[in-house]
Amino acid sequence: MARAIALGRYGAMEAGAGGPFGAVVVKNGEIIGEGYNRVISGRDPTRHGEMEAIRAACQTLDSHLLEGCVLYTSAECCPMCAAAAWWARIEHIFYAADIADTKTYGGFDDSEIYAELRRPHAERHLPVTQICRAEALEVWKEFQASPTRVHY
Repeated sequence: MARAIALGRYGAMEAGAGGPFGAVVVKNGEIIGEGYNRVISGRDPTRHGEMEAIRAACQTLDSHLLEGCVLYTSAECCPMCAAAAWWARIEHIFYAADIADTKTYGGFDDSEIYAELRRPHAERHLPVTQICRAEALEVWKEFQASPTRVHY
């Protein structure tokens, strides 16, 4: 956790890359991926510390799966990072600052995102509309039937 917090400090206070969010992925007691928030410097809203650490760990293991790995993050995961950890099959997340801390000390407020995800599609502030389902299903059915398809 000390490394995750140090990465967050570096990214925010020295590099000016984004907020003070740092993360490391550990497997068998060894850091296999690390990152810090680069949203501002990278001009990319997905470059959170956790996402950077997950990407680096996947490269290290040459796999999209991080089974047997643990994520240490300087602040509680946002919905995007929590989902990425879930999809990567990370087995445990440890965090330092919580969601209320990031709002109080940094002005980071994801409460609207959490509320939005609980609403039905028709009630969301960001409109969500399904189109071209039949065309997309043709590809999905082809994928389902493929003997060489990639399994997640």
